[in-house]
Amino acid sequence: MEKNWSVSLEQGEYATNIDLLINDAMAAVSQTTKGYYVNIVTPAKLGNPNDYLTDVLHLHFGNTIDSQFIDQCGCGGYVLRVWKSK
Repeated sequence: MEKNWSVSLEQGEYATNIDLLINDAMAAVSQTTKGYYVNIVTPAKLGNPNDYLTDVLHLHFGNTIDSQFIDQCGCGGYVLRVWKSK
C-alpha cells in the first residue's frame, strides 16, 4: 500500500487465535510500501502487542521495519504502528 493505513485484527477469531493474528499482521506489513506505516489494531483481551507481536515482526522483517506501541484505542484494542523503512 502506498499510503499510511490501518488493519483491524481485533474482532472474531483474532482474540483466540494468536497464530492467525500474527500471520495477518505479517501480511499487512508485507503489503505496506517502504516509507509508509500500517497501524495494527489488536484485541484488548491479548493486552499490549509489545508482549507477543513486536518481537515476532522484528525477527521476521529484521531491520526493514520500525515499530512503536501507540496506545489503547477507544474501541478497546491496542495499536502497534509499523513503518516499512527499507
